[in-house]
Amino acid sequence: MSKVLKNGPDHAAHRVLLAHGAGAGMTHEVLETLAEGLADEQIQVVRFEFPYMQKTRADGRRRPPDREPVLLACWRELAAEFAHPRLFLAGKSMGGRMASLVADELSPRGLILLGFPFHPPGKPDRFRGQHLASIATPTLLVQGERDTFGNREAVAGYDLAEGVETLWIKDGDHGFCPRKSSGTSLEHNLATIVAGMRRFILAR
Repeated sequence: MSKVLKNGPDHAAHRVLLAHGAGAGMTHEVLETLAEGLADEQIQVVRFEFPYMQKTRADGRRRPPDREPVLLACWRELAAEFAHPRLFLAGKSMGGRMASLVADELSPRGLILLGFPFHPPGKPDRFRGQHLASIATPTLLVQGERDTFGNREAVAGYDLAEGVETLWIKDGDHGFCPRKSSGTSLEHNLATIVAGMRRFILAR
């Protein structure tokens, strides 16, 4: 049995399997806020950690992410362990990118990408979103307008499949945080994300 954090009841009609990004685990405040805000009688959110983050939690030593085959195997195992008639795969940054690579194989009801890392900051030539041009899984792409891994201007030029719907987060960076001068706040942006995720999930 994998160690996970659950918000919402096991009998909920929809289940969201939520992965973390490269540098922070499942208790990161953004994931915590999204999980708590999304979970109710209709939606259960299950958060998990990749093996490298489990080791970091155990001994306190920071380490780089596992190699891609290990991350993908982890997604496959968790999707099988927490199988559900209305299962959604979701992930922040790297966690979402890994989910997107196995989504068509695992056939969830939908995929939610929270700050997709289209390219490393300042290196647009190292593009990592080619597969999103042909992905068949209904997908909600949640992206900050100022995300250095793929901002609004850059993403407008990318070829995305018809089933990819984009939710732009006002003045958000990679963690959805806006500048003080923007007229919005991180709390407001995260509430916008929760509302967008809920709408996407309940429509399926």
